[in-house]
Amino acid sequence: MSSEDTLIHSDDPRHPANLICTLCKQFFYNNWCTGTGGGISIKDPETSHYYLAPSGVQKEQMRPEDLFVMDAQTLDYLRAPKLYKPSACTPLFVACYQKKDAGAIIHTHSQNAVVCSLIFGDEFRIANIEQIKAIPSGKVDPVTMKPIALSFFDTLRIPIIENMAHEDELIDDLHKTFIDYPNTCAVIVRRHGIFVWGPAIDKAKIFNEAIDYLMELAIKMHKLGIPPDCGIGEEKKHLAGP
Repeated sequence: MSSEDTLIHSDDPRHPANLICTLCKQFFYNNWCTGTGGGISIKDPETSHYYLAPSGVQKEQMRPEDLFVMDAQTLDYLRAPKLYKPSACTPLFVACYQKKDAGAIIHTHSQNAVVCSLIFGDEFRIANIEQIKAIPSGKVDPVTMKPIALSFFDTLRIPIIENMAHEDELIDDLHKTFIDYPNTCAVIVRRHGIFVWGPAIDKAKIFNEAIDYLMELAIKMHKLGIPPDCGIGEEKKHLAGP
């Protein structure tokens, strides 16, 4: 086995190469990554190498041999499959690693994200929903030094940026969201999808699932005429009508 192949072959199901393939298949069946759309990147906690899903691969058929592996320091590819090219998302993934200290990034073409990008303006907002508590606030407990999650009474805000012809052209707007929304763990791309990141793949997956749930709920609330960011009790007023 070549040195390049040792990077992606492991019997451990938690190895980044295996986990990316497992999650891509799951996301395909969730209707989040169809038609080769979407992608995932995981930072190996042991080597700090970036594992990246390639461009143009059907997500439910992805194999470890299809993955790119990048050196986190030089950004050179340690492994590059001959049959595929790097994802256009790669600069965005690298930005999340470098600027947000992410351990993994998930990019989906969620229909809920697309619809919410048409309902909302510059940011997605939802409040007073239990699942908000799955999302980090960006703050840290000064005693335990552990991250603090949003509370039921908080408003989740996720920036929405405009889509471009090519995903790598989103990089400037992504960097701007890092400044304008320093505590966000996600960004929605209008008429396109969503990027979600976390300190590790398990957290990124939880954040992605919770946000998608909240976006789906916001769409249903919008159909009922209930503003998703309304206060407790206000939904009755909207349901009652004039």
